[in-house]
Amino acid sequence: MTQIAPQLTHARVLRIALPIVAANVTVPLLGLVDTAVVGQLGEAAPIGAVGLGAVILTSVYWIFGFLRMGTTGLAAQAHGAGDHDESGAILKRGLLVAAAAGALLITLQIPFTWAAFQLAPASAEVESLTAEYLAIRIWGAPAIIATYALSGWLIALERTRAVLALQVVMNGLNITLDILFVLGLGWGVAGVAGATLIAEIAGATFGLWLCRDALRRTAARIFDALRLRRMASVNGDIMVRSVLLQASFTSFLFLSAGQGDTQLAANQVLLQFLTLMAFLLDGFAFAAETLVGQAVGARRIPAFRRAVHLASIWSLGGALIMTLGFLLLGGTIIDTLTTAPEVRSAARAFLIWAALSPLFGVASFMLDGIFIGATRTHDMRNAMIVAVAGYAAALYLFLPLGNHGLWAAMFVLYVLRALTLGALYPRLLRSLDDA
Repeated sequence: MTQIAPQLTHARVLRIALPIVAANVTVPLLGLVDTAVVGQLGEAAPIGAVGLGAVILTSVYWIFGFLRMGTTGLAAQAHGAGDHDESGAILKRGLLVAAAAGALLITLQIPFTWAAFQLAPASAEVESLTAEYLAIRIWGAPAIIATYALSGWLIALERTRAVLALQVVMNGLNITLDILFVLGLGWGVAGVAGATLIAEIAGATFGLWLCRDALRRTAARIFDALRLRRMASVNGDIMVRSVLLQASFTSFLFLSAGQGDTQLAANQVLLQFLTLMAFLLDGFAFAAETLVGQAVGARRIPAFRRAVHLASIWSLGGALIMTLGFLLLGGTIIDTLTTAPEVRSAARAFLIWAALSPLFGVASFMLDGIFIGATRTHDMRNAMIVAVAGYAAALYLFLPLGNHGLWAAMFVLYVLRALTLGALYPRLLRSLDDA
């Protein structure tokens, strides 16, 4: 049974997208405060330990990011179809996956920590402090992974202001406890880890409260075999796609390191421009996920087309504004991010690549949102395999050109991601018309 949805308007797209943009902005703020607070201890080892520990956990938790995207696509379709029981069941399945994944990470924390140090060795003091940090924070694994499912479900129902509130509560509490535990009580690295652990548990608890109506619904469908297989298929495809994408960006940094410390630092600075790009374009991509998913679930093809049209307009507009802003203010941004003269000079020499990234990347962001909302995740997986293979070929061909060649290969990845999904888009439309 379908439900009557609100009219698709520009205002509706913005109501979904803008809170996501604001929520994204809170994420790097937390990392800055963590570093600033532990930096007041006056020693290098605690700063390195917090940074290394955070990177290790973020890399592992990121693997489970499929829960956010998969939950959004599936729940948006159930919501569009007016199937509220299935919408609630999708959330509960996601939470069960989060609980199982978190419990596994806690159980394997000793070999997990050992393996992390094999991949990223550090001094004995830094490794000791990092191990202390990980031993505390790992207990938050079920909570932080659960927030992926909770956020995905809230986005599917267009409750993005609730997602913003969740991030503000979690990160705000983390920052407050950072200051109390480290500067007030002198707990050092353990204080930073403890603050984050408490904030993660509080955030997940708040998220459960925000989703309380869905959690009260019948649990009869949770273990439905057909729906479980569909969830596993969708999430598995997204995980493969995301691992390939992350491997591509990681290889960019590794290859930057081969060009010397100055160029590595310059590229790291310029990658912050890409982070700013993602903050904005993610908002409109999420809007596409939500509105496309609801339209597919309701079998409303005109609504699907309008959702794609409106979200694309705003996404392209945002990309144009960012490119213009980066061209005009890029030098100022670089100077703010680094005081090293040689890094500033190197970053300016390649600023044009970062400035043009929004225009070259906008189509891939938007198409990702469309295909996630339509849960055509096998197409996303296959398209990413082709795009990454093209990126690898571009690296082979362009790396002799130095850093310009490295950035050119990154742009090949952007373009191939858009072209591969774009080539599959007509087939997606035909399948919806035939449904």
